[in-house]
Amino acid sequence: MGFTIGGIRELRGLRQTARRGRRLGRPQNPVSRTVAEYTALWGWAVVPGARAVRDAGRTVCSCGAPACPEPGAHPLAAVPEVPAGTALVEAGRAWGDVPGAALLLPTGRSFDVVDVPEDVGRRALVRLERMGLPVGPVALTPHGRAWFLVAPGAAAELPGLLARTGCDAVGPDLRCLGRGGYITAPPSDLGGLGPVRWLRPPTPPTAGRPPEARLLLGTLLRLTRRLSAVHP
Repeated sequence: MGFTIGGIRELRGLRQTARRGRRLGRPQNPVSRTVAEYTALWGWAVVPGARAVRDAGRTVCSCGAPACPEPGAHPLAAVPEVPAGTALVEAGRAWGDVPGAALLLPTGRSFDVVDVPEDVGRRALVRLERMGLPVGPVALTPHGRAWFLVAPGAAAELPGLLARTGCDAVGPDLRCLGRGGYITAPPSDLGGLGPVRWLRPPTPPTAGRPPEARLLLGTLLRLTRRLSAVHP
């Protein structure tokens, strides 16, 4: 990603704030501890993201671009990620240089994401657990979506998986995010709409080895079609 004037200015401001906090002896930000948990415990890279801010009654992106296509939902320019496996102390220190940044998780590395309506996600989670199928972490967004973390490669395999279920294509109510994408991680705000939160938090067995998408897709597709028929 290239450098932008807005991104460089924001980075400078974030670092100045961090230095002032350290001089005053303030305790580590809880968000820094969450970053450390994601990198050291769950093995996920964390990318500092832009924030959506209110300006004269409208939502704009902290990156400074006047027509940002993803306000508050994209990586900050010129800011390195905190790599997967970074130890707790080092991860906390790294995030201390970018206070206020959103936590973004890259898709296509440790996991892909199946994105469905929240109602579908809630009902599917109950059914999948009742059937004893493995389920990884599931996040809920403030705009009514559920994100199922699945094994990487699902986005590339989706057409084949759909064909096996007798479905050649799927509408916007179900999509898969793979390599090159990002999701906003709890507890960060998504695009100024509110925080993302965990419906099913990561745990040691599921965070490092999320389930294959094929184990979940049939249930997610059936519920998506059923709810779409009820609420077209």
